Amino acid sequence: MGTLVGRDAELARLRGLLHDAAEGRAVTGLVGGDAGIGKSRLVAEAMQIAERDGFTVLCGQCAEIGDSVPYLPFADALRAAPPRIEKAVKARPVLSRLLPDGDGQAEEADWAGLARQQMFGAVLSLLSELAVESPVLLVIEDLHWADATTRHLVTFLARMLHRERVAIIGTYRTDDLHRRHPLRAVIAELLRLPMVALVELGPLPAAALAEILSDVPNVSAPLSAATVNSLVERAEGNAYYAEELLTASWCAEDTTGRTLPTGLAELLLSRVERVSDAAQRVLRAAAVAGGSAGDDLVRAASGLADDAYEEAVREAAGQQLLAPDGPAGFRFRHALLREAIYGDLMPGERTRLHAKLASLLAGVPGAAAELAHHYMASHDIPGAFAASVRAGTEASRLGAPAEAHRHYDMALELWARVDDAERIAGSSRGKLGLKSALAAAASGDVPRAVHLLRRIRGWVPDEPEAAEDVELRCRVGERLAYHLLQGESSQWYIEALEVAKATVRETPNEPTWYRARAMATYAIALMAAHRYDDARDWANRAREAALAAGSTSMEADALATTGQLALRTGSSGEAIGMFTAAIEQAGAAGSIGVRLRAAYHLAAEHLSRGDLAEAAEVAHRGAEWAEAEGLGLAPFGLDLQHLHFQAHFADGCWDHAQELADGFPIRVTRQAEALLSAMALFVDVARGNPAVGERRTWLEPFWNDIFVAYIARGILAEHALWQGDYEGALAEAGAAIDADAWPAHSPSVIRVTAIALGARADRAERLRAAGDPAGADAEAAAGEALLAVAREGASFPARPGAVLGPEGRGWLARCEAEYARLTRSNSPGAWEKVLAEFGPGFVYETARTQWRLAEALVEAGRRDEAIGVWRAAHDTASRLGAAPLGAALADLARRARLDPAHENRGGHGNGAGGTSPLAALTDREREVLSLIAKGKSNREIGTELFITPKTASVHVSNILAKLGAASRTEAAAIAYREGS
Repeated sequence: MGTLVGRDAELARLRGLLHDAAEGRAVTGLVGGDAGIGKSRLVAEAMQIAERDGFTVLCGQCAEIGDSVPYLPFADALRAAPPRIEKAVKARPVLSRLLPDGDGQAEEADWAGLARQQMFGAVLSLLSELAVESPVLLVIEDLHWADATTRHLVTFLARMLHRERVAIIGTYRTDDLHRRHPLRAVIAELLRLPMVALVELGPLPAAALAEILSDVPNVSAPLSAATVNSLVERAEGNAYYAEELLTASWCAEDTTGRTLPTGLAELLLSRVERVSDAAQRVLRAAAVAGGSAGDDLVRAASGLADDAYEEAVREAAGQQLLAPDGPAGFRFRHALLREAIYGDLMPGERTRLHAKLASLLAGVPGAAAELAHHYMASHDIPGAFAASVRAGTEASRLGAPAEAHRHYDMALELWARVDDAERIAGSSRGKLGLKSALAAAASGDVPRAVHLLRRIRGWVPDEPEAAEDVELRCRVGERLAYHLLQGESSQWYIEALEVAKATVRETPNEPTWYRARAMATYAIALMAAHRYDDARDWANRAREAALAAGSTSMEADALATTGQLALRTGSSGEAIGMFTAAIEQAGAAGSIGVRLRAAYHLAAEHLSRGDLAEAAEVAHRGAEWAEAEGLGLAPFGLDLQHLHFQAHFADGCWDHAQELADGFPIRVTRQAEALLSAMALFVDVARGNPAVGERRTWLEPFWNDIFVAYIARGILAEHALWQGDYEGALAEAGAAIDADAWPAHSPSVIRVTAIALGARADRAERLRAAGDPAGADAEAAAGEALLAVAREGASFPARPGAVLGPEGRGWLARCEAEYARLTRSNSPGAWEKVLAEFGPGFVYETARTQWRLAEALVEAGRRDEAIGVWRAAHDTASRLGAAPLGAALADLARRARLDPAHENRGGHGNGAGGTSPLAALTDREREVLSLIAKGKSNREIGTELFITPKTASVHVSNILAKLGAASRTEAAAIAYREGS
């Protein structure tokens, strides 16, 4: 590999990415440019630099048929990985699915999307582990050919890697990205992330091209200036084109370049035509084989004897047409060369070569996707059909549902064109359709899954006689109802209930796992329709059917649903017992999805009841189970993480909560990540962490998501209130309340309503002090409407039997107390009730309530009690690092003179001998003077310092006399001059 020329700036950017990764800042670089512009050469240089700097370098290649072969570049990277990482790979059995001799299997139960999450989690943890020992560079070439799952995995890694010593570099052709190319959306999404850099390669300058041409090997005589200028002009800044022009002109012994072919493809083919017939046969076979061709495969496809084949390969390599690629294969020197050769094949020749390759691949394990490609290209429809079914199964095994769906769908399209399709597929058309629908749903395309399932129901008789048709109709109906329930359309909910009911009615009473599942889904549909008694009846029937069928997994699933129903009707203790039993049963059955679901509901109920230690323990164990299975970032894995965080935020273990929150991403691009980031705002706002602003910026695009908007904007209302921004607080709280408004308010709204009431109470207090009683009355009227919202949420119209836990009762009591403060009825009793409802377990809320209680005690003239309460709150705020609360307590102490450090210590001097005009003032008079300097009236001073306007007037008179000031304005000027 010669010296890299003309790419100093681009190489410097890649060096910068490697430096960032080595320093513990995970980065991603996207290298884009036209074909032949030098992307691979630039990245190869970066790989050499990384290896010299001690990086572990992994490199994988996408192939032109790779859009149907899942995880192809990752499998390529693992196959060629250094031996020292073998142990880390073997520690993650799921990764064995990517290797030719791997035996890892994805179970059918994984179709909840867990198989893909496991694979993603395994790759993430592998890179993280390797990065502990040395920095890692992962290179993925030709992303424009990547399969959908690879695109998702690259995006996932770029978002989830933060402080790991990992750099990812991907290359892609810009000239291949048509308007609807799927990589366009991926690039746009990635470039929103600040740790992602785009390195675009434009045409090389003429001087750089001239230097490259001067260094090309095998040129015996120096090039003339005219030759160089001619080649540079024709190459238009493309290094590969320039080299090929030179090589072709040299071979033709025409260094002027005037007689060369006019296009790059013709130019490349002119070089191919100069090698022997045997070498051309090898090149044509390799072009049809595609990408990085296996030596044995191309040898057989070429039809040459071994000696002739070896000589032909040696000739092609010597002419810079092929290059070695690992111990068992070779590749074209450039993908453009392969494309030119493939495009030049005659139709019959191309068909025959594809057919030959198909026959050679027919018995190769794991090659079904390539096999389907070759069969289709050779017009062998039965072969393509059978291979597509196999390819779908292989993609399922890998945990690549998008590709599985694509292959199964292709088989369904070919079904009518194949004789005896059912025998070849090994299943009925309906069963194949069900597999395709399940794969579509697992890949996230629920609308496509629903569309398919509706069609499949039409393929099966309404009253089937064959047992397998009975099972199929039941399974299709159950999955259709289940996925309809995942939609947001009320019409889908109605259809789900109808389909679930019909499915249960049509399925015979024999005990089968699929009938049990249909009953469980019907119970969920009834629960969504708020028919809790009926739902519980069917959930119990589902448990009995699962028990009779011997399906422990389904029994655990039905038990978890029954637990949810118990909660809906206020039977918390019963629900806890059911969730606990479901966890044990699911664990025994090896059903990780059900186990995590039950653990989530159990932890959530403990948290709702105020059993914080139990909530933290269950959430922590559940998160560990998820992590062990590579599902830490799957739906319930994420949910258990934020429940673990919430439990420790509530119980005052804030250092642990902060550690968890620091692991929640800030630069989010997915709803699940946004939810975690919103959760992190609890501790970031309460501690006054600077991350609040950045989190808000990245969360704003998710304001249309109900859950994210409710959580984040509710906490941001609190943040604005700590800043004294009443308008901002009310705007954020209003948005959060609106997010909870359909179809009626839930208990979740109570907390945000309390924040909004607090903002209105503070503003009303300021308005009264400013002599605007009408404005204060308007605030009170608005507060009355807010209190009604909180009370509606507490009644939970959607779940009449639900019972508020201590946190909900505490926030409702705070709403009442804030409303009393808003309407000038503030009393210690109201805040004491808040304390009693929260109980001592909610450490931070106890301290916040004590702050307001101390304030109410001061107003009631109970100073000694106020000091004790204030000190308790102050100690907690200090221990937690709750800076905003600490500042509010300090302000209260200053105004009400509660802290011993603020007791009157007589006059202060600020210069030698106490010569400052302020030296004669007491602490209280200094506080009054600072308010005078802010333009406060006597009424406002009295409100601020908990004294009457008359007492404030006396202080002002004393200050004027001591300072010798003729007016308040002059006193303010003295204060500013002296720095008070």
